Amino acid sequence: MDTIRLRDPQVKMIAHRGVSGLETENTCAAFVAAGNRSYFGIETDVHRTADGQFIIIHDDETGRVADRNVRVEETELAYLRSLHIKDRDGDHARGDLILPTLEEYIRICRRYEKTAVLELKNHFEPSDIEKIIAIIRAEKYLEKTIFISFDLPNMICVRSLLPQQKAQFLIEDHIPNDLTDTLSRYDLDLDIDWHLLTKELTDALHARCREINVWTVNDLEAARTLASWGVDYITSNVIE
Repeated sequence: MDTIRLRDPQVKMIAHRGVSGLETENTCAAFVAAGNRSYFGIETDVHRTADGQFIIIHDDETGRVADRNVRVEETELAYLRSLHIKDRDGDHARGDLILPTLEEYIRICRRYEKTAVLELKNHFEPSDIEKIIAIIRAEKYLEKTIFISFDLPNMICVRSLLPQQKAQFLIEDHIPNDLTDTLSRYDLDLDIDWHLLTKELTDALHARCREINVWTVNDLEAARTLASWGVDYITSNVIE
């Protein structure tokens, strides 16, 4: 599967888990593939490990992408890094495919000058969010990082620690009745399953100066429609 170009300079394209339509998701290979293309940013997912470190993976367990199945947050970093990650053809033979650390992801984003779009998976304690922020700050990349999460307390914590930081509240399944007020109250933007978004909601949020990111858009015609509505970001596996 090759990438498809969306020729709309007003929309910022985000590579979902790296270019996961070409390389195994959330690996350095996928991040470098995004770095070598025209994406504005690279999205990924971070978990806390059992020993208080931070690892890049989407699922709570490793079985879908690795040769062994363990629960990420109950396993130490060194063991997680020893897992063999499947190539897209299901083979485990590629020695370069391992679970990245948070630092490795940020360094790739910095090398290729891509915005880091970092999803805080599950609920984090404020002390862990502080550690994540400290890691990114040490890499001198905080200004080019967008935090996202389905967990509203995570986003409230980010906002309290970083009043000016770009942060997007993730939405799937349904739109809460108080969504617009919640976003305004905590100065958050929206990251929404594109199937839920309407032109009316787009206009209402823009009227309140809220930015909109849509995920995961792999159909070019859908991307063109969303772009015509004026969405600010499109997160995709394949479209750039």
